[in-house]
Amino acid sequence: MLQMKLKSCSYLISLLIIFFYSPLFSEEKIDIWKNKKEAVEEVQEDKNKQTQDNSSLKATQSIKSIEKIKIEEGSSIQSNEQKVYGIYEPASYNFSLNMWSTTKAEDLRSSLKRLDKIKLSKSSNEILEAILFSFSYPPKGMTENEFVDLKIEWLMKNERVDLIESFLKQNDEFESKSKAVQYLVDTNIAGADIKEGCEKIKFIDAKIKDAYLEKFKIYCLVFNNKNPEAQLLLDLLREQKQSSKFYDDKINFLLGVTDKTNNKTNDSNLLNFYLSSITIKNFKYEPTKKTKPEIWKYLNSANLIKLDDYSDKKKLSELELAANDGQLDRKKIFEIYKQIPFNLSTLINAKNNYQTLNEIDARALIYQKYLLSESDESKLEYLFLLEDLFKKADLINIFSKFLSDKIQEIGVENLPDNYKETAISKIVSEDELLIGKVKYNDKILHQSKILKYLIEGENKKKVQKDIDKIFKKINKNKKYFISAKDLALADTLITDGFKLPSNFKYNKLSEKFDIPKNLLQLIDKDQKAFLALKIVEIIGEDEPYQLDSETIYFVTNLLNKMNLVTIRNKVLNSALPLRT
Repeated sequence: MLQMKLKSCSYLISLLIIFFYSPLFSEEKIDIWKNKKEAVEEVQEDKNKQTQDNSSLKATQSIKSIEKIKIEEGSSIQSNEQKVYGIYEPASYNFSLNMWSTTKAEDLRSSLKRLDKIKLSKSSNEILEAILFSFSYPPKGMTENEFVDLKIEWLMKNERVDLIESFLKQNDEFESKSKAVQYLVDTNIAGADIKEGCEKIKFIDAKIKDAYLEKFKIYCLVFNNKNPEAQLLLDLLREQKQSSKFYDDKINFLLGVTDKTNNKTNDSNLLNFYLSSITIKNFKYEPTKKTKPEIWKYLNSANLIKLDDYSDKKKLSELELAANDGQLDRKKIFEIYKQIPFNLSTLINAKNNYQTLNEIDARALIYQKYLLSESDESKLEYLFLLEDLFKKADLINIFSKFLSDKIQEIGVENLPDNYKETAISKIVSEDELLIGKVKYNDKILHQSKILKYLIEGENKKKVQKDIDKIFKKINKNKKYFISAKDLALADTLITDGFKLPSNFKYNKLSEKFDIPKNLLQLIDKDQKAFLALKIVEIIGEDEPYQLDSETIYFVTNLLNKMNLVTIRNKVLNSALPLRT
């Protein structure tokens, strides 16, 4: 009996223990990416497989919106009311939400101002985008609104339409949203692609109170033959006193409410200018130096720039200046040159006659003579003469790309010997680096098949065997010199947990290379994002493979110290391999 009572008592105690402690057993692992209002959008990635494609900086995961996050990293705790904005998950690039927490706002502003003056290489731009558009809190001394506006301004200035759309898709509410949407809308109007522009309406919601976008939304309804809906929105816009006499006049005409419209052109913004161009019969517009860039683009796209009087040299000179400044499509100038009339005698003796003409006619004459030339040598002769004329007029921006294209049309293999060296120097290199196939060379450490680990995602066990084999081979070569690039690879292997032969004295070999103290201080202060930004400044206009060996080493060393593996691999994949 006593035994039964003890069993009952034990059973009750067990139930009580389970009751009180069950929350501990069922508690889920905390997910710092979990948003209380919206789910995190994940894209599957195979983290164990590093291919060459993975080395390019692309987002592998994205977050729709993170409105309330409470995160503790070390001693730094962010308020759960603070919002973060971006495109990429920071972990994809070895960053965190607090990547700017130890950086001063002014340091970020100053660095971006310096970068703004540099024409960054493709790799530099990719790294910069990874830094700027990883979800994160703003640096110290910068508000959320300034931080997100900084991102949007950068995207617009660099014409990254694709990234603006990604940003809008993943960040529901932010102060400069209407600015970003208007940029997308104007980009499509400027490209005379109204259908695509109207597709951007999906980003305009009830939270955006912007008269310009509402006006465009109404026009899109008219464009898509939804006049009753357009009329309803127009009435609402008028009730809110957000319309204008000009807009009312144009929309009433397009809706068929009136059969006449004002013939005065309004160029105060692109939408008004566009409405002017489609409602005014025989529309003509004379752009000036003060004409807005987006209006120039629309004039180009809609083929509205025409020169009816080829004797009007003042007008043609204005168009040349616009083309040189990038406002007008440069091809338009050559189209006009082709139409300027010359008699047969002047064309035949162009080389002698051009000096007696005004500058514009001289360029037009030599251009037409180039078009009439048959031999490659003759074409090059007139192309270089034309280049001199453009340089003399300080209009070389019009001609540089044209000259490069024409030389490539002739073909390097067909260039006459007396022009070959000069002609090749005039070829404008492509913005994108054309990466060839890797050619492994086991006689040189930084070109050996050890690189398969970085480039092809080779199995670590296999890589370790290659390390043992290749280091042994190099050690036998008494004349072999360990270069800075070799040390960059060795530093990476050590960082990633590989074992190097004991007779390879990495620490001693690395002593002869100094790493800038100011950059090492950023590591001490845990300024991971700012250090990455500094590395973008260092790489600058170059691709990593164009950097000197010592720079490649200390950049790699810094990235290893801060565990910025993705960016490190990006740099090494360009800098180390021998490619065909």
